[in-house]
Amino acid sequence: MPSLDAALPALTLSDAADAIAARYLSAADLAEAELARVRETEPVLHAFACLDPARVRRVAAESALRKGLLQGIGIGVKDVIDTADLPTEVGTPLMAGRRPGRSAACVERLEAAGGYVFGKTVTTAFAFLDPGATTNPWNPAHTPGGSSSGSAAAVAAGVVTGALGTQTNGSVIRPAAFCGVVGFKPTVGLLDFTGVHVFSATFDTLGTFTRTVRDAARLASVLAPASAIAPLPRPQQQAPRLAFLSAFPWCAPNAEAADVLAAAAVRLRMQGAVVTPVSFPDAWGDAHRIHRLIMLYEGARALAALQAAHRAQFSPMVNAALDEGHAIAEPEYRAALAHREQAIEYFTEWLAPYDAVIAPPATGAAPRGLASTGDPGCCTLWSLTGFPALSLPIGFDAAGLPLGLQLAAASHRDDALLATASWCETALGFAPRIAPVQARGA
Repeated sequence: MPSLDAALPALTLSDAADAIAARYLSAADLAEAELARVRETEPVLHAFACLDPARVRRVAAESALRKGLLQGIGIGVKDVIDTADLPTEVGTPLMAGRRPGRSAACVERLEAAGGYVFGKTVTTAFAFLDPGATTNPWNPAHTPGGSSSGSAAAVAAGVVTGALGTQTNGSVIRPAAFCGVVGFKPTVGLLDFTGVHVFSATFDTLGTFTRTVRDAARLASVLAPASAIAPLPRPQQQAPRLAFLSAFPWCAPNAEAADVLAAAAVRLRMQGAVVTPVSFPDAWGDAHRIHRLIMLYEGARALAALQAAHRAQFSPMVNAALDEGHAIAEPEYRAALAHREQAIEYFTEWLAPYDAVIAPPATGAAPRGLASTGDPGCCTLWSLTGFPALSLPIGFDAAGLPLGLQLAAASHRDDALLATASWCETALGFAPRIAPVQARGA
């Protein structure tokens, strides 16, 4: 029989926090079990950019004295989010040793709720294109996704019960799907982004990684303004009405992922959901181009000074993307912003008959290789519109890699989306699992 310490990393965030509050579990014991899991996994996983075990032990003991929804819980924090007592290096040697004077607003909120920063998780450079060192916890020969790679991998591997990430295009939803955890991207602008590295002000948003939808609601509620997100998904009075969008014009799942998604839709229908297949509106087949134009225009200007001073230290891929952004004229950018507003209006109405839309979160399981973080295109529409989205693990492919289902709803329907996702999670019956973190790829 495994020891209690060995079982602790398998606890969900809510179960761990409730056990600490009830004094069935100490924050110190949980932290020690998680540090032991770090020692087991980190040589292969490379999820952390900065982690100090002595500091973890100290702040875990301190956090246990602060009552709140996260009492005694260590949270992985993506290394684009400022932390006063740990470096924030944004995934690039150009910011090595950077020490912010104050933690980001989201970090202050999680600390006020009794949580603490367990460590800084690996990000792609500038939360953009260049992959970091993190591997997929289900097979280290495959990408964990990005840009919130370390956060997703750490939760999947049982190192932490929850983590924070950011999304500009697919940086929460895609790694969550690739690593087999719940990734939640709230409505853009709902969570305070103060103290977080900005790439595209229009699209950048905080997000969470947990093992269950219940945990996603609990963690997001702490980060959100008072009463904006309920800490527990409300029970559904009736089965949800779901639109089923099987593909995007610019991004379709492979056959295996499509089959698993379709089977999940059938299962939801069998459990009572009204599942209505829908086609993507032809008029918005270029929505991904609108997103790209706005993102690269803003990203190029956000990084302009750094790129000008250190161009040779940027990768050719990043330089090319930023150069593309610099070449976009302001009138074209303004027109794209106006087009985005039209998209928000259109898709709000399009989703009105449904509680949520279900769609693929990625084109399939995590691709082999670490040179890319995978195609973010299945996330683009909801990033363009700023709608809340959530990735729910629903199965594995033939190679044992996770597959997910994405749900989205109109802006500021975050609570409704979490409630629908919780219903779907129960109906599908897919229990969270800790990734094995194998030492050798398949």
